[in-house]
Amino acid sequence: MATDSPESLMTICTDFCLRNLKGTLCYLLDNEILRLHPDIFLPSEICDRLVNEYIELVNADSGFEPHESFFTLFSEPQSTRLTRLHLREDIVQDQDLEAISKQDLVELYLTNCERLTAKSLQTLANFKSTLVSLSLFGCSNIFFEEEHLGRYDDTDCLVNPTRQILSRDFTFQGFQHLRFLNLGCITKGVDVEMMLRPLTCLKALNLSGIQMNDISFLTQWKDTLVSLVLYNMDLSEDHIQIIVQLQKLRHLDISRDRLSSYYKFKLTRKVLSLFVQNLEDLVSLDISGHMMLENCAMSKMDDELGPPSTDPSKSSIIPFRLLKRPLQFLGLFETSLCRLMHIPAYKVSGDKNEEQVLNAIEAYTEHRPEITSRAINLLFDIARIERCNQHLRALQLVIAALKCHKYDKTIQVTGSAALFYLTNAEYRGEQSVRLRRQVIQVVLNGMESYQEVTVQRNCCLTLCNFGIPEELEFQYQRVNELLLNILIPTRQDESIQRIAVHLCNALVCQVDNDHKEAVGKMGFVMTMLKLIQKKLQDKTCDQVMEFSWSALWNITDETPDNCEMFLNYGGMKLFLDCLREFPEKQELHRNMLGLLGNVAEVRELRPQLMTSQFITVFSNLLESKADGIEVSYNACGVLSHIMFDGPEDWFIVEPTRHEVEERMWSAIQSWDISSRRNINYRSFEPILRLLPQSVSPVSQHWATWALYNLVSVYADKYCPLLIKEGGLPLLLDVLKMTTTRQETKDMARKVIEHCSSYNEESMDTLL
Repeated sequence: MATDSPESLMTICTDFCLRNLKGTLCYLLDNEILRLHPDIFLPSEICDRLVNEYIELVNADSGFEPHESFFTLFSEPQSTRLTRLHLREDIVQDQDLEAISKQDLVELYLTNCERLTAKSLQTLANFKSTLVSLSLFGCSNIFFEEEHLGRYDDTDCLVNPTRQILSRDFTFQGFQHLRFLNLGCITKGVDVEMMLRPLTCLKALNLSGIQMNDISFLTQWKDTLVSLVLYNMDLSEDHIQIIVQLQKLRHLDISRDRLSSYYKFKLTRKVLSLFVQNLEDLVSLDISGHMMLENCAMSKMDDELGPPSTDPSKSSIIPFRLLKRPLQFLGLFETSLCRLMHIPAYKVSGDKNEEQVLNAIEAYTEHRPEITSRAINLLFDIARIERCNQHLRALQLVIAALKCHKYDKTIQVTGSAALFYLTNAEYRGEQSVRLRRQVIQVVLNGMESYQEVTVQRNCCLTLCNFGIPEELEFQYQRVNELLLNILIPTRQDESIQRIAVHLCNALVCQVDNDHKEAVGKMGFVMTMLKLIQKKLQDKTCDQVMEFSWSALWNITDETPDNCEMFLNYGGMKLFLDCLREFPEKQELHRNMLGLLGNVAEVRELRPQLMTSQFITVFSNLLESKADGIEVSYNACGVLSHIMFDGPEDWFIVEPTRHEVEERMWSAIQSWDISSRRNINYRSFEPILRLLPQSVSPVSQHWATWALYNLVSVYADKYCPLLIKEGGLPLLLDVLKMTTTRQETKDMARKVIEHCSSYNEESMDTLL
């Protein structure tokens, strides 16, 4: 069993402060603008964490409300210090960067911040004297500025159109400390060479997705550049000749997406040999997605000789035999080379086995969702067909991918499918509470972001792998809202509808009344009744119909407001219609009668059940043999509560109170006292209230029979509950009552004896 290490105090405090800014660090100016308390000074360790965690919360938690003025809290270095920021997605706008422009940033990663424009390029200049690392990856609009063309037309109407124009004059002039730069996927048309020329000591450069025929300008950093990423750049022999001049390189990535487009360039044995011979410091090389023009590998027969080895001299990839030492990382994803036996690298990305696939997900998640989704798909097949040997690592990597690419449909589909297999019972014992909660969070994010059938089905199925409701309780309201949203369209995909109703039913079973009332107010009762109505129209009694009635049974348990909603929304008519349409459906009848038992427990609602039609139906169901005794038992329970109100409240002519009473006695006497029950009581209170009264002896007898059955068949569960809720003194009172029938007294005595002997046995065990 995996142990749960607690969250660090820093993590807990950061989360609390961000969720309660107004009550901790800030106050509201003019009831709308957040301001930091004047006596606060926060060092960079805290400020960096606050900002970075804020971005994570906005991305990952739908219940977290972003603050428009959040970044202004860090506008003054006298009270706050920022040094290392990782900002992503469209949360970040030009004014946010402008708000922190006085800070001495050392590291700024902007990933897929599509709302940033050329205004933010100007803001970057404020950080030029301190910035060491910068990423503008995927910030597709940051090189565009708006040109305003305001004028009056002939009708004296103001016309003020704008157009996006490319900003061509930005350079990194003055960024004397900048060493690490990621320009991946920037706008086509930007003059990269001109922009980079002022940088003198660049150490790492990422030009992913940029097409450049001439990269000779890179040689200006041949003495400093240690990392170069040219992912998805269409290479040529000229490119290779430049690359091999960069002899300080330790990491080289010339990989490509095999499916993205047609590339003319193909890797050869000669090219790989050039890398090995000229780049002697190389420890990491990625050539994923490449086709080989000629055979770089030894024959299959020779390859299979001996156990797998990372020794370069035994390398199955012939050019790599010249390596002086094994590589730390070798990217071979979607190449034939990854399937070879002897690969001179400690970590290999590929599609041969679980280890290679996990390495691929780990390496490509942040910036290459198109590759990551295919790697996760391979992991899905491994998890589905085989057993994952590194399932905790696999789970953490899939969670990270789903969080990082919340709006990428392909990753959401493949990731949610993989989660289903990675969270099943086989692995559950090794997963910590915190890890399983992270799974639930990303699953709910997926349900929230995508109404697409496959994502919804995968997410619902994954939730079924969790203990319900206990493991979902920390997100109780959110998960119920999402499931109800799935069920609102009554023409929903049948499989999703079935799973969602099952989950809804499980979520309202065995939870406290506050939860049930809250879910009822969300529209739970009405949604279930609409599903039932739709099934009735289709004349279909399936799992959706049965689960819907079961869910209503659970949500009305000791919850009067929900019982009232059931009646107000036409529940009794649906009850009668279902009885009429599906007379042989025993499970359905049991669920419906269980629900009506809950309604009958509410004194204020019982008059609505007092009609000739309803009482006749309940009386007839007393003779039902459906589902053992359950339908008859529940019908008798409904009538017992109605009888408990006394003769003065029996305001119908037919059937008479006496007739119904006789049928109830007859039904109870026909039941087997040792019947095993398909029922679960959380409290005996509704039954116990029927004991100390003389107005309805048959109700008293039904309650006594119920208690005796439960404590004799399920002693360990129900003897302690009856004792705890004060049932024994009430049963003793029953023995003293002159109006109580002898058979009821005999049964009450047996209940008392059973609980007393159970208590004695428990004490003996303790001693």
